[in-house]
Amino acid sequence: MFDNIPAYYLLIGTTIMAAAMGTFALFIRIRAQKKPVNAKKILIPPIAMSTGASMFLFEEFRVAPPQILEAVAVGLVFSTILIATSKFEVREGAIYMKQSKAFPFILIGLLIFRIIMKVIFADSFDVGELGGMFFILAFAMLLPWRIGMLIKYKKLEKSQIVA
Repeated sequence: MFDNIPAYYLLIGTTIMAAAMGTFALFIRIRAQKKPVNAKKILIPPIAMSTGASMFLFEEFRVAPPQILEAVAVGLVFSTILIATSKFEVREGAIYMKQSKAFPFILIGLLIFRIIMKVIFADSFDVGELGGMFFILAFAMLLPWRIGMLIKYKKLEKSQIVA
């Protein structure tokens, strides 16, 4: 599928797309902090992202088991940072994400880390396989983060009902 395109073009193109998508996600997250949160808004991103797993139907994106474990491990480590920095607050009777000064820097740091790792591993893996690994890493980061957010949200919601 990608055989006719030089690898460095694929690397540049996918890096630009990752940077654009990361920047877009950053602005969406910052804007979302200005609106009340609910369980649906917390759970939609991992559900929507899970559709991307269909990429593994294609041979180019399949990843070997050791790389799957590595990507999941890195994703879990990053999710702990996001879980620790995601907090909620009650304003005007609704639950909002608490704005964190560190959050944009964490997302930008993760994006820069991803780009650096992509450039480093570009010689060792095919672009498709590398894309599969980064999808697994991102999903392994997003799912626990959102589950952690949901747990925090439900605790705060329950305390609001009791109070």
